[in-house]
Amino acid sequence: MDAPFTAPTSADPPSVFLRYQQELMETVSAETLIAVEKSRRTGYSWAAAAIATLFAAKRRDQGGMNVYYMGYNLEMAREFIGYVAEWAKAIDPAASAVGDYLFPDPDKPDATIQAFRITFASGFKVVALPSVARALRGMQGLVILDEAAFHDDLDEVLKAALALLIWGGKVLVISTHDSEGNPFNALLEEIRGGKRPGKVLRCTFDDALADGLYKRICYVQGKPWSPEAEAAWRAQIVKQYGDAADEELFCIPRKGGGSYFNMLLVEAAASDLIPVLRLTLPPSFAELPEHLRRAEIDDWIGDQLDPVLRTLVARDPSVFGFDFGRHADLSVFWPTQIRPNLSLATPFTLEMRQVPFEQQKQVLWHAIRRLPRFRAGKMDAGGNGAWLAEVTWQKFGAAIEQVKFSADWYRDNMPPLKAAFEERAFSVPLDRETLDDLRLVRTVGGIARVPDLRRKEAGQQVTRHGDAAIAAALAHAASRADPVDYGYQPVASDPTGPRGRDDDDFDDDAVGTAAQIRRSW
Repeated sequence: MDAPFTAPTSADPPSVFLRYQQELMETVSAETLIAVEKSRRTGYSWAAAAIATLFAAKRRDQGGMNVYYMGYNLEMAREFIGYVAEWAKAIDPAASAVGDYLFPDPDKPDATIQAFRITFASGFKVVALPSVARALRGMQGLVILDEAAFHDDLDEVLKAALALLIWGGKVLVISTHDSEGNPFNALLEEIRGGKRPGKVLRCTFDDALADGLYKRICYVQGKPWSPEAEAAWRAQIVKQYGDAADEELFCIPRKGGGSYFNMLLVEAAASDLIPVLRLTLPPSFAELPEHLRRAEIDDWIGDQLDPVLRTLVARDPSVFGFDFGRHADLSVFWPTQIRPNLSLATPFTLEMRQVPFEQQKQVLWHAIRRLPRFRAGKMDAGGNGAWLAEVTWQKFGAAIEQVKFSADWYRDNMPPLKAAFEERAFSVPLDRETLDDLRLVRTVGGIARVPDLRRKEAGQQVTRHGDAAIAAALAHAASRADPVDYGYQPVASDPTGPRGRDDDDFDDDAVGTAAQIRRSW
């Protein structure tokens, strides 16, 4: 349980709650399942006690309900009910004093379960229970599971708590982390991955400091605040936790391990009917005149790209992800179509190595124009990818999102892709390099991402950096974007004209042939 906070008095500052505590209160009012991953020493339990008091003090027609609190031991229950008693003095003076009582164990007729209770004038009560799943049997209302990761049998406790949602209850799960494999972390992944409806809140030690945690501590203790004092206090707290600081303070569960994706499920989603197109050019290609470069790519588009574009299903909306690379890394274009059952079908993927910027634009724009019912694209806009992402956004408008990768982006978008594999709702090519890219994704610092390392392609000196995995994550994220009408209708390739050619910034009088280009290399 968090360190206690002093209950509000008339001398408190205008805002009794810090921003993240206010966010908790607003979220519990709006959602039915809320999971909070937090740092220690942030006052969430104190805020949860205020929430419990407010819900129990209301009449039924105002949204009032019983509240059931569970910590991982009886002392936590005792401490929480003490917080509620403090809040009750301010909110409902008619509330009863804290009562220590025993009620029958539903599974053991000869046994009892000890609990603490405060009853309010509304008739509702706050009950603080030990962590026993059967204690929730037959109950109805708001359940608060505090430091959930440390409960002895969290799976069973969660199962019992979530049953209360059926009749309009709410479940609030609050905890610091206790390893990646803990059911609490699994719950976060399920919610983030869309497998379970709910809302995740996250507050690291630094987030709490930014919202005024240390200023509040100084206020309560009557000490002056200064940036220097806050920095010294932060350093002291981090030092106290030592190697455990990442998990205890910064919401990073320990024990990263193997591949983030279950590769058995990924391979089950793989099909040898999904082609992988690969366009690799020699360094000298970039030295050719523009019209020769365009002509060669036009030929490649006509020979390789147009045939697979014609296989796309006309009635299904299309989205794509694009991970950019120019020299060391690949560019990967990953289109997918949304089937009537909402699964995602990958028609093909396209990899480009050592392809100049303009020719990447040429290929990409050609493909986008021919995606049936094009809905959204998410493009890597970091580093050299910023130019192509920006001009594509300028061309196609709000359907294109320029993505700057961050820890938050990976945290929000890798779990849904993982869930899609688990539900067999996302297909991939049966291709060794693509599968190896997906296998490369690891949990690093509590976040699923591609580590900062490169691997060689099989039998080659060239390297990859999980490029296909990033493109897949972008494509899946695009499938969840709100539909945007960007003003284009998909067009078919004209078999009578220059194959695959688009007319942007193109000189019709300067068309070379592939034979001329190959002689120029």
